[in-house]
Amino acid sequence: MLLKEDNIEYIKVDMGTIVFSLDVDNETINTFLKKNKFKQIEDKNKIIVEQIKIAVIELVHYANNNNSIIRNSDYLMEKIGKSYQQLSNIFSEHEDQTLEKFIIAHKIEKSKRLLIQNELTLSEIAFQMGYSSVQYLSNQFKKTTGQTVSEFKKMENPNIKALDEI
Repeated sequence: MLLKEDNIEYIKVDMGTIVFSLDVDNETINTFLKKNKFKQIEDKNKIIVEQIKIAVIELVHYANNNNSIIRNSDYLMEKIGKSYQQLSNIFSEHEDQTLEKFIIAHKIEKSKRLLIQNELTLSEIAFQMGYSSVQYLSNQFKKTTGQTVSEFKKMENPNIKALDEI
């Protein structure tokens, strides 16, 4: 880990967040961030936007089928401690898309990964991603990617985006 390589004391590291030990001075932190091409976010609303992005990634890509059980809005409100309307407004002010479209984009990317693995039926994928029906997932898939699920499955080199590119 980069922090250990540089002998920098820290308390906790999460996706997108580092809590440094009180013994670490600002100059050391700034040098570390610059060296590793990280940036420190100081604007309160931009921090919230990053928290939203991390929460969506956790829910959609790492929740192991909980997406079908937990409503996206409930998860985000609980995780960040603000109403969904506040989160949606802050997100839209700082990003080129709405929060809803961001969530859908991640659900479709996760669906693409699951389709490539070829271990689940489309019905199981729809359930896992929290869609009410296969038709609903199929419609959003076509609207988002421009191709049907069948067309995507036939591709030799399907277009899969990195999580930070979505």
